[in-house]
Amino acid sequence: MANRVLMIAFHYPPAQGYSGIQRGLKFSSQLPEFGWEPLVLSAHPRAYAQVGPQQMEAIPPGLTVRRAFALDALRHLSIGGRYPRLAALPDRWASWWLGGVPAGLALIRRFRPRALWSTQPIPTAHLIGRTLARLTGLPWVADFRDAMLTDTCPADPLLRRLHLRLEQRFVTAASRVVVTTPGLRSLMGGRHPQLPAERWAVIPNGYDEDDFRDLPGHAPRPLAAGEPVVLLHSGRFYPRAEERDPRPFLQALSTLRQQGTIAPETLQVVLRAPGMEDILAPAIQAGGLERIVQIKPLLPYREALREMTSVHGLLLFQGAEFGHHIPAKLFEYLRSGRPILALTEPDGDTARLLREAHLDGIVPMCDPGAIAAALGRFIAAIRAGEARGADPERVACHSRRQRAAALAGLLDGLHQVENTRGGATSGIVTS
Repeated sequence: MANRVLMIAFHYPPAQGYSGIQRGLKFSSQLPEFGWEPLVLSAHPRAYAQVGPQQMEAIPPGLTVRRAFALDALRHLSIGGRYPRLAALPDRWASWWLGGVPAGLALIRRFRPRALWSTQPIPTAHLIGRTLARLTGLPWVADFRDAMLTDTCPADPLLRRLHLRLEQRFVTAASRVVVTTPGLRSLMGGRHPQLPAERWAVIPNGYDEDDFRDLPGHAPRPLAAGEPVVLLHSGRFYPRAEERDPRPFLQALSTLRQQGTIAPETLQVVLRAPGMEDILAPAIQAGGLERIVQIKPLLPYREALREMTSVHGLLLFQGAEFGHHIPAKLFEYLRSGRPILALTEPDGDTARLLREAHLDGIVPMCDPGAIAAALGRFIAAIRAGEARGADPERVACHSRRQRAAALAGLLDGLHQVENTRGGATSGIVTS
């Protein structure tokens, strides 16, 4: 019997604009190299705010993908922007559980997978995984790309209590708990000290070398005479000051403009699909930055990577409270070979990864004065041809194939344990 794993992933093509798509997509395409045949349980495309065909071709031919009933409470159940709160607990896609559980049971009956894997954010994915594990007796891997709660997020007291209770249930019921950074392991482990060390595993995000085929190499692009330095931030911002807030950066840009350090002829900043335009546009105007900062729309994934490799420098934002988290796009930034200015805390996991790649452009995200000084040095280094990207040898260890091999090894271990115990002993798997 083939070693099959049922993968429960909300973020999956044709969804667009979500950084989490790549983790489930790459695992589902690369696990067969390591002896595991994936089945994918995802949500109906209506549940996504943005969809597109561009990454559908990245789904391997012949892969079984079931898209179960799901609604977005905000877009499908609201009247005048208000919707029943119960329809959005623990998240706006809670209805996915209603479609996901029967769809998952049908896949299990037909294909007899040996394990379950679910990934969040979108806690409903773990609710489906936990339910299927209880009904079938299959081992379940709960994959946490982010923490379910931090000191201030979610801010709503009811959601905080619910997320904490759910996290407790998830980590207790899962056969293995996978996190993406050492800091997240420490954060969650501190909340659940009763969990044995062997229950935890760290499998970071990464980049796929195949996605960079035919794109520019690691060497930084030289600056032509009279050409402005082009800096790029690719992806969403968030208005919460503690998470990923660009306003201190815009204040720093405004200061440099007033000092005459930068001008539209010498610097262009591209914010690619940043979201929160209602906040960004007034801040850009107030700082006199309309001719320097450009807000541009979402690009298909491969075109977004091409843009990363074509600019002179990349910008990364990560707030102090999220020091345990590494933005998934950082691995693509590293592989792009472009210099990186990271607005993040120097003692967080993001800064640690940058230093390991021999990059030192790190400055706290909420200090406009420090950002202005660091940005001035960064631009000057690019102009002088002295700015460098990450060390390619250090980057190579972050391949998504290595991450898939790690997950396959974890699944192999679970399979061996189940064989030792005589396999599943309850539920529909043996019925």
